[in-house]
Amino acid sequence: MFDKLEDILRRYEDITMMLNDPAVITDQERFRKLMKEQKSLEALVECYNEYKKCNETIRDSLEMLDGENDPDMKELLKEELSEAKDRLPKLEERLKILLLPKNPNDEKNVIVEIRAGVGGDEAALFAADMYRLYVRYAERHAFKVETMSLEDIGIGGIKAVSFMIKGNGAYSRLKFESGVHRVQRIPETESGGRIHTSAITVAIMPEVEDVEVDIDMSDCKFDVFRASGNGGQCVNTTDSAVRLTHLPTGIVISCQDEKSQQQNKAKALKVLRAKLYEMECQKQHNDEAELRRSQVGSGDRSEKIRTYNFHQGRVTDHRIGLTLYRIDQIMDGDLDEIIDSLIAADQAQKMLEFNNN
Repeated sequence: MFDKLEDILRRYEDITMMLNDPAVITDQERFRKLMKEQKSLEALVECYNEYKKCNETIRDSLEMLDGENDPDMKELLKEELSEAKDRLPKLEERLKILLLPKNPNDEKNVIVEIRAGVGGDEAALFAADMYRLYVRYAERHAFKVETMSLEDIGIGGIKAVSFMIKGNGAYSRLKFESGVHRVQRIPETESGGRIHTSAITVAIMPEVEDVEVDIDMSDCKFDVFRASGNGGQCVNTTDSAVRLTHLPTGIVISCQDEKSQQQNKAKALKVLRAKLYEMECQKQHNDEAELRRSQVGSGDRSEKIRTYNFHQGRVTDHRIGLTLYRIDQIMDGDLDEIIDSLIAADQAQKMLEFNNN
């Protein structure tokens, strides 16, 4: 482990030197990649340097204690030694976590797709609530939200919505949100006060670069139609909306948020790349049955991952058995406690495998 850490430290130092090289600075693409790599190594390098400093403190304190006769100085050295010895195993554990293989998509932007499931209008209303939840979560983390397509039902509900959350590490924070989200509450339209159960599906897909997924344009059929929705220039006046059908897979994507056909076409292709990439990842995922069983969540949209019970004021994540009684804050985008717990559970599982190998 420590040989690997030394290699990483040397790589970090090399990158720092290269970033000061005028030839690299003028090459924007290379400069950007090196900056991204440096950022990805930063936490590990800082932790390793602290670990080495802690080891030095232990070594120096032991040496000084051997020749020290002053009682007060001895007491001070003993305190430093004790603190360093307590800190060292925690830093080693942290290093192991930081060395765990990272998902290559973790730093990417994320495309979120929410669809109303069973429950009729109530499911569509909950889909709208969940859309707001993720938008509020993005705002809390200074992420940007870009709506790609939205199909509403006219009473404040949403049948389907696709949107991108842009920000460094957006995928790493939201990747465990894929699956079925169930709601239990009394619908506004329910006069008898009975609690109904409805569900929506959430799909989380990393934004995919053109080079990662090659799309044969002859496999794509584009139809244009007149955009619908709330007013605005070009809405309801021009055929700017685009419907993309991917013939080999049958995937259909509609985009009408932008003012021009070309912009909507570009957005539709971006969503298609993400969907094709997700399909390929899911295929590989399904082939690795043992790995799938060991994960916090399979990422399968058919898996019920969470229940929102408004009557009891609770939210339960079924994968890790976490129940929180603060549904109002969670529905306002305060997801961090749930997300942090899911990440911790995933890391704990990976640590177990790391230690067993």
